[in-house]
Amino acid sequence: MALRDARVTLAHGGGGRAMRDLIEEVFTSVFGPPGMEDQARLSAAALARPGARLAFTTDSYVVTPVEFPGGDIGKIAVCGTVNDLAVGGATPLWLSAAFIIEEGTEIALLRRIVATMASEAEAAGVRIVTGDTKVVGRGACDGVFVTTAGVGVIAPGCEMAADLVRPGDVAIVNGVLGDHGATILAARGDLALSSDIESDCAALGHLMADLIAAAPGTRAARDLTRGGLASALSEIAGAAGCGLVIEEAALPLRAEVVGMCEILGLDPLYLANEGRLVAFVPEAEAEAALAAMRGRPEGAGACIVGRAVPEHPGQVRMRTAFGGSRIVDMLVGEQLPRIC
Repeated sequence: MALRDARVTLAHGGGGRAMRDLIEEVFTSVFGPPGMEDQARLSAAALARPGARLAFTTDSYVVTPVEFPGGDIGKIAVCGTVNDLAVGGATPLWLSAAFIIEEGTEIALLRRIVATMASEAEAAGVRIVTGDTKVVGRGACDGVFVTTAGVGVIAPGCEMAADLVRPGDVAIVNGVLGDHGATILAARGDLALSSDIESDCAALGHLMADLIAAAPGTRAARDLTRGGLASALSEIAGAAGCGLVIEEAALPLRAEVVGMCEILGLDPLYLANEGRLVAFVPEAEAEAALAAMRGRPEGAGACIVGRAVPEHPGQVRMRTAFGGSRIVDMLVGEQLPRIC
């Protein structure tokens, strides 16, 4: 083993032997494929199908702390990119991964992050095929930042978009909301909060494939990351030009998350998630969609939370547990520090 340093130094970003040792021993030896280069040459039988389309996405990930109950920044990076492709109806296939690493970062931490990424990619059925590393001086970044890009294939005939949602369609979420945001808040330790909650971080590619197979009329889906369910629904209502109504009593929320939000003056509808989505399906396909989602561990808590209506186009309203109604708007500003 040529890499003997315990921490990253600026030499590991200098383009010489130290950089080669870091890349080969920490990254490419885990990700592969053998001979991994600066560009990936991609091929897939799925692309040969008439009408198949490529889907492409990119995202950057910054989270403090980089390791937290239920995951780390590497898990978020893989799952988040897979989910961005999957909710558009694509089968995720390939990822790139680029790392910006602060001088002084522990090599052991990098190895754990990379191992997590490799494990999550394998479980999601995707390959990490190319990447990059940069090392910056102390204080120039917060430990480790990860940027990923993903490529997938949309099967012929699959059309999903927010503007396809129609009155009568039902809104389904795949499980309890807000766990990731609550986990990061507690993990930071600066709010004197303690909790057994773990991040909901999960790749949803297989879940979406099962959903589309069971409910081929699925109109649209969104993964509920920053801004939570409320912001995703506001975007969909605006694009669809119809109203959305959600039922407060139907929202799947842990008592611990609700309690934490009450203490801090937060609304759990805006808490970030990393393994949750909302899907809109025709009412006639709702039961099939629920059954398909509940057949996956990441969808075991799937439930209907609302529906699209012709009234108040472009607006989301929630029927409260007390029988009233309130507007659920897009998040304005930042409810929380950056958590993904």
